[in-house]
Amino acid sequence: MHTIDSDLRPLHRVAVLRSIAAVEAVRTSDLDRPTPCSDWELGDLLAHMTVQHRGFAAAARGHGADEAAWKVETVADAVRADPAGSYAAAAYDVLDAFAADGVTEATFALPEFGLDATFPGALAIGFHFVDYVVHGWDVAASLGVAYELPDDVVTAVLPLVMAIPDGDFRDDSSSPFGRAVNGSATTDFEKVLLHLGRTPNWRQP
Repeated sequence: MHTIDSDLRPLHRVAVLRSIAAVEAVRTSDLDRPTPCSDWELGDLLAHMTVQHRGFAAAARGHGADEAAWKVETVADAVRADPAGSYAAAAYDVLDAFAADGVTEATFALPEFGLDATFPGALAIGFHFVDYVVHGWDVAASLGVAYELPDDVVTAVLPLVMAIPDGDFRDDSSSPFGRAVNGSATTDFEKVLLHLGRTPNWRQP
């Protein structure tokens, strides 16, 4: 994922709104459920998703280098107390930040990618788009409910996903995705899931 020539924000917005809808079904009694992200229970996943929204919103506003914006500890208690409300507030915050004029040409500081790491806004939004396409599905799978995205969203995200390399580095705990899963995909969305280390027919153990 080196360059992005189109404005992904309308499609990104749809993906984030679908993730909000998925999280609306989460109750505090669900937070210990396993998820397709093997190291995380649902509460951990939601805390990660929530703080990433906060971090990317800060980056869009020129404050991404502040590592406090990315610390999961800053949102964990609120997510535990009100998973749907805390998540939705952060999601709408990042949508508002991304809607600002000139944001696709801005420089985003993303310290999770390395010391002093910066990226063009359009590319950073692409990173976020990929994450929330798959994390919305992670939440729904954890709850055992169906999850669908519009065809244009899947069509737009597929080449971004397939450009993400696979390899030994995905075994590292710092990798955002596990190794790609070998499997037969019947839809483009299943191709997305497989390449990002998910099993499309995953069910809660």
